[in-house]
Amino acid sequence: MRTAIPSVARNAAFALTVSVVLVTTACTGQSSSGAEDDASKETTINFWHAWSADSEVKAVKALVAGFEKAHPNIHVNVVGNMTDDKINQALRTGGGKAPDVISSFTTNNVGKFCSSGALVDLNPFFKKSGVDPEKTFPAAMNQYTQFDGDRCAVPLLGDAYGLYYNKTAFEKAVITSPPKTWSQFEADAKKLTITQGSTYKQLGFMPNYHGWETTTEHYLGQFSPTYFDSSGKSNVAKDPAFKAAFTLQKKLADDLGGYKKLDTFRATLGDEWGPKHPFQTGQVAMQLDGEWRLGMALDAKPGFEIGVAPLPVPDNQADQYGKGYITGTIAGIAANSTKQNAAWEFVKYITTDTDAVVGFSNDIHNVPSTLAALKSPKLKYDPRFKTFLDIAANPNSSSSPASINGGVYLATIQNFGYDYESGKVTDLDKGLADTAQQIDTDIAQAK
Repeated sequence: MRTAIPSVARNAAFALTVSVVLVTTACTGQSSSGAEDDASKETTINFWHAWSADSEVKAVKALVAGFEKAHPNIHVNVVGNMTDDKINQALRTGGGKAPDVISSFTTNNVGKFCSSGALVDLNPFFKKSGVDPEKTFPAAMNQYTQFDGDRCAVPLLGDAYGLYYNKTAFEKAVITSPPKTWSQFEADAKKLTITQGSTYKQLGFMPNYHGWETTTEHYLGQFSPTYFDSSGKSNVAKDPAFKAAFTLQKKLADDLGGYKKLDTFRATLGDEWGPKHPFQTGQVAMQLDGEWRLGMALDAKPGFEIGVAPLPVPDNQADQYGKGYITGTIAGIAANSTKQNAAWEFVKYITTDTDAVVGFSNDIHNVPSTLAALKSPKLKYDPRFKTFLDIAANPNSSSSPASINGGVYLATIQNFGYDYESGKVTDLDKGLADTAQQIDTDIAQAK
């Protein structure tokens, strides 16, 4: 299984900065599939991606080799280990060495890519090829690759979030199955918590927003919030899902000893990417995490059996148990590329050809990004990995919607989460209202 840092977790390191204004030229006409190159002729396209681990680079080479075998006239020049900042610079400057096709580890900036014209609208290409994105990709992935009707990106593997649990600790606490609702989850977290003086011998769950993957958007995925209303205004203060999520997280933290005690303990725990991750050492009995954690945890050879399940849902959404938060890698075609038809043949192959997607998924150990690939008998995985395949295919699973200023609104919500859980902000309603106002102000300034 994969041991390198997964795509979604590297978003923070490689995400496009707010300074990314992106390309504002050379897009008119191109978004109507106005590409004029002949994809049947001998040509070479440039593909820039961010994968860097040896196993990942090998997987990309195999993916490209499969395409070149199917399209012997189109050659792909691969440039790896490219950060989003470098990719953006190349998209702005263009030229013969600039990318025709890019892949990015972040979905948060799709709104920027689409609204600025850095990447072409792929809707005309899909239509011309007879491929229906609605029937090809899981709902959440289909959502996060477009903005305001502009589908400037396409999913290229994905990440799904679920619940990892220590089966040995569950048996000792006489818990017979993973929790499905939040009230069950809270009860289990308390049962699994064993204090030792002023700290913990074993913590049932680390609820703090700094607790590795326990970010506000990952929590919120289980509450199915509507981030923006029909007019594009922030819904954070109006949709009760937000208040419910913050309230339940704060109550869980208080019940497990309070923010300060939990954060003091957190500071003593191992790094998220090393073998001393607290779930892998048994110091934390349950963990919110992505599909990549299974391989990393198994490689660490923990002294207990690992269980995997969907994250619990709020009690009033018990019928939607099985859903989760989805994100992943995206691909797109540069607006200033003069080889867009050839580039489309490559993008179409790596993102919609079932065998290609399955093979890449097997090599990278991320979730396949088409509905057909999710069901393919050629997928190779630990039986527990199927939980993430099911989460990805679940129509109730969700992601964070695209915004014109990228992930700024998510950072604003996360910062509010830090202030609320730590006690810096005590009035939840006012805090949510202030957060919504800040989000609206930031978006207005970005237009």
